[in-house]
Amino acid sequence: MRIEFFWSASERALFGPSGRFDAWTLSWQSAELPSGTESVGPIAALERLASNGGMRRAPVGVVGPKLATEDELRTAEYVGGRLAQMGLQLLCGGKNGVMEAVCKGCAEAGGMPIGLLPDNEWSAANRYVAIPIPTGIGPARNALIARGCQVLIAIGGGHGTLSEMALALHFDRPVLSLGNAPSVEGAIICATADEALERMAIYLLRPQSERVS
Repeated sequence: MRIEFFWSASERALFGPSGRFDAWTLSWQSAELPSGTESVGPIAALERLASNGGMRRAPVGVVGPKLATEDELRTAEYVGGRLAQMGLQLLCGGKNGVMEAVCKGCAEAGGMPIGLLPDNEWSAANRYVAIPIPTGIGPARNALIARGCQVLIAIGGGHGTLSEMALALHFDRPVLSLGNAPSVEGAIICATADEALERMAIYLLRPQSERVS
């Protein structure tokens, strides 16, 4: 179900049918819709909240192959930049390929990418990771990415990406699939990066009762 969003410039707050959006708890509080609001889409709603300050950075996972195509790299860089602009926290594997491209886009847009590394040392992260976390558990770190994110976006990929997608679905996280990402039952195939970002934004702005637990 799509929600209609309204931005109040006077109160610098987002409103909808469920009331006023609390940008720290990411939940809706009962409130009357004030006068003089502007209708906004879900992506614009997150951008307004981010620019207003005080929004909690919900973690969004982005996964994909180390040996990525040019199209996958461009898509990943774009997605990373948009996540930063929406005030969201990028969570990824911190290595190369799609992971490096999404971190690059995020960092250059002012974000602070988190990389959950399979390695023992933080220095194994790509140069755009702001917060490298060496797990030392190898591919098993895929489960941490899948569990830690609120939404998972897959951009291409092979067996490693497949495991992350399946684990995220197991943890009741929405999985959005782009390009040649593995086919996994339950994942939502998106035609464009913008479609994936809009679906992600809609999910994050839903009342808690309407989200998958």
